[in-house]
Amino acid sequence: MHFGIANILFLIIFVAGVGYFTMNVRKLMRNIKLGKDVDRSDNKSARWKNMAMVALGQSKMVTRPIAGLLHIIVYVGFIIINIEVLEIIIDGIFGTHRIFQPILGNTVYGFLIGTFEILAVLVLVSVIIFWLRRNAIKLARFIKPEMKGWPKNDGNIILYFEVVLMTLFLTMNATDTSFQEAGIGNWISGSFASIYGENPETLHLIERGAWWAHIVGILIFLNYLYFSKHLHILLAFPNTFYANLKPKGQLTNVDSVTKEVMLMMDPTADPFAAPAEDETEGEPEKFGASDVTDLNWVQLLNAYTCTECGRCTSECPANQTGKKLSPRKIMMDTRDRLEEVGKNIDANKGEFVDDGKSLLDNYITKEELWACTSCNACVEACPIGIDPLSIIIDMRRYLVMEQSAAPTDLNNMMSNIENNGAPWPFNQMDRLNWKEEV
Repeated sequence: MHFGIANILFLIIFVAGVGYFTMNVRKLMRNIKLGKDVDRSDNKSARWKNMAMVALGQSKMVTRPIAGLLHIIVYVGFIIINIEVLEIIIDGIFGTHRIFQPILGNTVYGFLIGTFEILAVLVLVSVIIFWLRRNAIKLARFIKPEMKGWPKNDGNIILYFEVVLMTLFLTMNATDTSFQEAGIGNWISGSFASIYGENPETLHLIERGAWWAHIVGILIFLNYLYFSKHLHILLAFPNTFYANLKPKGQLTNVDSVTKEVMLMMDPTADPFAAPAEDETEGEPEKFGASDVTDLNWVQLLNAYTCTECGRCTSECPANQTGKKLSPRKIMMDTRDRLEEVGKNIDANKGEFVDDGKSLLDNYITKEELWACTSCNACVEACPIGIDPLSIIIDMRRYLVMEQSAAPTDLNNMMSNIENNGAPWPFNQMDRLNWKEEV
């Protein structure tokens, strides 16, 4: 063990990387908390189970077997391989080299590293297949309009990151002379170690270069997550825990409206009676949602968690029939607007200054909202429990209750219900006329 300039440099890079990540996590939490409060603390056992099955167990990924299997390989491989990052951090700080080898013993340590190397190769193969699916085969869900520009580049950048990190890991092992001479765990790296030659100085330089590039690459990847769709690596766990456990066809109601309807249905109720002490007076500031701050914090968490995989859009019947709606775009637009609001707050010392924009119209159009059939196919298809429909419903609610901007057919139906007690344009006295024609 020795401590020198290299260790100080490592410590500075490590602290800077973790510090910047922590700053962005705080900003992320601040943005999510801009949403309205909603209670998702019920039925904790079901929530833990949902998180274990969906986020950890990847149960919904395998509904599409090929993509699901490849994703599990990348997910498991990348997570497990990065266990060795702990060893790199300790070595980097204290100047040791493969500190776990003497602690675990050659047998256990060799088995772990050997397993990591096999997983690294599997991850490389899977990532190459993913790249081909996106860029050569061009699956339909990856070439939708919302996937042009940055979203497409972001998906590819992550794949390149993974290729580089896995290659650096194998190179680091292949050029580590003492590790290769020990003959433990070099199940993959040992087969191509000879291509780097036998000069000890050259091998040492390559090994040190791969070692530094690997840890710096991981820190860069960690901080890139905040700006990428791959934030779901971290957020999938809370997102599935706080997911809506109610039946998918059950929509939420506005409490003040529910109370008003109950009064209307109760012939003994006094509409002018003073509210009880435990009841809040007044109406909500706004019905529904026109901007991200009108949504609840779980919906904003959903937006940040979206993987942009497009399973929701590929299952959407409105999208399949050529309509403008894409549930994936709803989530991407919500996240983009939330980021815009967050930057506004940062630029104005913690206060939001009206920028004349909103989620409605500036990001999501009325045409998209009214194209939705409310079938919940997008919610069912999402591999990590995201609910685009809840955002669509809240924005529709705003259009109807705040702007009276429902489509003509819907306005006619609501007028018929109000006047005739049914969706059809027939007087209640004429309801049974059909039987006269039989």
